[in-house]
Amino acid sequence: MTTLILFGCFLLFLLLSIPIGIALGLATLVSILISGSLPVEFLLQGLVTSIDSFPLMAVPFFILAGELMGKGGISDRLFLVANSIVGNVTGGFAVATVITCMFFAAISGSGPATVAAIGGIMIPAMVRQGYDKKFATALVAASGSLGVIIPPSIPMVIYGVSGSVSIGDMFIAGIVPGIFVGVCLICYAYYRARKDGNVGNGIKPTFKKIAEAVWEAKWALLIPIIILGGIYGGVFTPTEAAVIAVVYGLIAGMVMYKELKLRDLPRVIIDASLTTATVLIIVGTATAFGRLLTVEQIPNQVANALLSVSDNATIIIILITLLLLIVGSFMDTLAAIIILTPILLPIAVNLGYDPVHFGILMVVNLAIGFITPPVGVNLFVGSGISGISVEALSKAIVPFFFVMVLALLLIVFIPDLSLWIGHYFSMKKGA
Repeated sequence: MTTLILFGCFLLFLLLSIPIGIALGLATLVSILISGSLPVEFLLQGLVTSIDSFPLMAVPFFILAGELMGKGGISDRLFLVANSIVGNVTGGFAVATVITCMFFAAISGSGPATVAAIGGIMIPAMVRQGYDKKFATALVAASGSLGVIIPPSIPMVIYGVSGSVSIGDMFIAGIVPGIFVGVCLICYAYYRARKDGNVGNGIKPTFKKIAEAVWEAKWALLIPIIILGGIYGGVFTPTEAAVIAVVYGLIAGMVMYKELKLRDLPRVIIDASLTTATVLIIVGTATAFGRLLTVEQIPNQVANALLSVSDNATIIIILITLLLLIVGSFMDTLAAIIILTPILLPIAVNLGYDPVHFGILMVVNLAIGFITPPVGVNLFVGSGISGISVEALSKAIVPFFFVMVLALLLIVFIPDLSLWIGHYFSMKKGA
């Protein structure tokens, strides 16, 4: 009965357009009050204890680092590097857009932030180069999803905390899948540009031009090297890496590139604070929601239901993948991870899946939710930049959706895409 009330209230609140963090908290509160089986303090404890976590401190710092770097001239220089390399090929601007998103993803850790930072530059530029505006916007929205796949990634931090999995191992495991999804998007962008007759910029790449662009962007390109190298080299933890990213972003924007002014800092801090508050409210209420599910033994019921369908690991992982695709279309990524990780991770481990690989599977799966309505936050950000309606953009995004699903399936069934770098470094350490 409590479960029915919990999910019924949650769906009702979502239909009333109540923000998901508030909807989760209200659904939990109403269920507790009606059932009377738990004290109201259960919700309050969930709100407090869920964010009392050292690894979770990385989230607000990565958010602030992304805001600083987005406004510090870094995205412009990343595009110059990508364009100097591939700008001459057919669809060069489209390919450079995806590569720039990949670079920025390795800095921001956020899908919407990547769309906002790169879309404002690239969508108008692509339109001036003769690209269809709907295609350009859809390309940026899809490529922005890489912001949560390529580390550092906020959803990976949340998964690591929820599933007691090493965040450093998650970051390392996300490198190849992130690049792989990016390459798949590049292939489709090239195909579409060739079909539409979008030629390159006509400027032949030379070693000198590429070297000049790389040198100009050197401070930006060093960021992921410092963060990931430091984490996996044992120099600092992911949380400490997030703090370093903030300091580095501040210095790079204000001192190195001189595009981030002192007067910009209040706006940057306000934007980062608003995003952080939203994330932490979702984390707190989703944790309480998930704990209530555990009390009601929903994880066991879901596990039994899945295992009753088949004892074939392939069939069950396909069902889990479909479930995550559907959930990602209707629920915020962080809330979905917090609620579903305690339910699905034990099933995956029992099927023989590595917890890190399963984490990448979840993150890539839910990243596709950034471009699928009705939630599709990247669609809304892209729509705000280009002026194209969300409805029209939802149609233009369909080919990118299928490309990303294909990439997802390969990641699901080829574990080495996620695990081989971690295994390689583990062997090197063992040697």
